[in-house]
Amino acid sequence: MLMQSAPLLLCWSDRAPRASHHSRRPGTDQGPILRLLNEGSGYEEAWVLSTEAGRREAEELLERMAPRVARLRLLITDVEDPSDYEQLFRAMQGLLPQLPAAPVDVLLSAGTPQAQATWLILVQAELLKARMLRVIPPDFVPHPHPHAVQEVRLDFAGFPEIRALREEVGRLRRHLRLGEELIGESVAMQALKNRMLRVAAADVPVLIQGETGVGKELVARALHRASARREGPWVAESCAAFSEGILTSELFGHEKGAFSGASGRHRGLFERAHGGTLFLDEVGELPLRVQATLLRVLQEGELRRVGGEQSLRVDVRLFVATHRDLRRMVGEGTFREDLYWRLRGAVLELPPLRERLSDLELLVSLFMGSRSLHVQPEVWSCLRRWHWPGNVRELKAEVQRWGVFCEEEVRLPDLSPELRGDAVSPLVPDSSEIRPLAEVVAACERQQIQRALDEEKGNLSRTARRLEIDRNTLKRKLRELLPDYQRGSD
Repeated sequence: MLMQSAPLLLCWSDRAPRASHHSRRPGTDQGPILRLLNEGSGYEEAWVLSTEAGRREAEELLERMAPRVARLRLLITDVEDPSDYEQLFRAMQGLLPQLPAAPVDVLLSAGTPQAQATWLILVQAELLKARMLRVIPPDFVPHPHPHAVQEVRLDFAGFPEIRALREEVGRLRRHLRLGEELIGESVAMQALKNRMLRVAAADVPVLIQGETGVGKELVARALHRASARREGPWVAESCAAFSEGILTSELFGHEKGAFSGASGRHRGLFERAHGGTLFLDEVGELPLRVQATLLRVLQEGELRRVGGEQSLRVDVRLFVATHRDLRRMVGEGTFREDLYWRLRGAVLELPPLRERLSDLELLVSLFMGSRSLHVQPEVWSCLRRWHWPGNVRELKAEVQRWGVFCEEEVRLPDLSPELRGDAVSPLVPDSSEIRPLAEVVAACERQQIQRALDEEKGNLSRTARRLEIDRNTLKRKLRELLPDYQRGSD
């Protein structure tokens, strides 16, 4: 039963552009805020949030609210994109210290689905003590409706707004889980996280590519925990750890007596991962005969243990990782083309550490753990010059050395000899393999653009000046070299 009045109403202006899943509002529909007030819900005070772009429409709304609400307050936030969770959280959390010590009602029906999800999280986390209300759109029900205003307790379903709200909550939870798993605020890492949000929600195979030591298994595990299969098993193995005969048995299992030494039935990795996720590292090391069996399992969703006669159904989402160029291996005939296309349902390219140097301090702090060591400025300079051929794994090993040999601070002599001797490191690390010149040049450009973007916090104009190129040239190179980059400010 709703209260007849509430001291404070908190909501977003409903005069902003409507969400894509909403139908066009009929001319007779006054909108959820005015409908709420018309239903006899008396409020002594109301705060209406809006963006600068929606100021005029919000002011018109307040004029129509004035006869029914004693005190009105328009709050123009710094939100530029009302679908951006970070901007919404920053704006809405900033309101909390200003709220009076009185009951608060939050109207979910006004604002974008992302704003609705943010209200819900704030209330459910008890950061904001408020009731959540919805106003049933007249499009869905006969008029008048006996209970047009209802309190939201997440025990209902059926309306487009609520379905969209639940989808946004799911997306937000995936975002939070990925943020907990993956450390990094660089442009490269933000682009990776944004792509992972989409990949985690889709039940397709994932091909994770990157140099040795970039954290491919960490990314795979984070995807699993952010996916709908997170309650299912997580099974991980390296294809390079077994010979061909043993690998077949490990993947698909075997029956008792299938071969010499098979003293009992063995459940393979696919069976153990049933209902969950299987991660195969170094998939480029799979022998061709094992590749053929793997392809059949992926296509049919069935396997037969070595030495067995009965087929078994398996429901597994497969993640694979490699530092090798599978496309080139297909051309050389060492990797099946049909399997290659089957595995790349989604592709994630993990950036090497040299392309996300702005994350160094975060990673060093993580690897130090509870121990606090002062790192001298010349040490930071040396770390930023090094090209990190072992990537994050190499950095972690380096920081662990400091815990053994350093007392209170880390000085230049405490670094590994190769780091101290790298006075001028190459932009692209040495490789035993001759690479096409265009590929090397593109790698250099990508590295320098990312570093400049990180240092200029994504501002394109300042980044272009740092690189001494035209701004339009920078935008073109971003499209070519960093297609997943999310544009920053101008």
